[in-house]
Amino acid sequence: MPLNREMQRLRAEHAALVTLSRIVLDMTQSPDPAPSAALASARGLLRETLVRHLKCEDWALYPRLRAADDPELVRITREFEREMGDLAADFVAYDDRWTSESVAAGWPDFCRETRIIFDMLALRIEREERELYPLADNLHASVAAAIRDRSTISG
Repeated sequence: MPLNREMQRLRAEHAALVTLSRIVLDMTQSPDPAPSAALASARGLLRETLVRHLKCEDWALYPRLRAADDPELVRITREFEREMGDLAADFVAYDDRWTSESVAAGWPDFCRETRIIFDMLALRIEREERELYPLADNLHASVAAAIRDRSTISG
């Protein structure tokens, strides 16, 4: 898939992750546990979206950015990869720890941990949108311009 289409997809997944996070966070505002089925559904959609998003970054975006002929872009990409690995592991540990039963039994702790992990996720999305994704857009524009220039010269 062309890089610009991958970037559109990644940004759409960011929007979905923000929306799903808000839904779950809204549920944590209640002093009593949220309905189990509704909470499980929202968390499941968030998990699926996050996993799909991370796979796309790992398999499509990061390799393209690391292959760029720009040492600063490669450095930033590696930094984001390293940080994301930590956040992904933290999210998996959070998600594994909070089963339906443990949520019901430890609602206040679940709410607190949910806010923490979702704040981390939100900060990560903000940083990607502000720092990494514009670099990917610039890379796409540079490659597209080089292709246009080659076709103009050879044409």
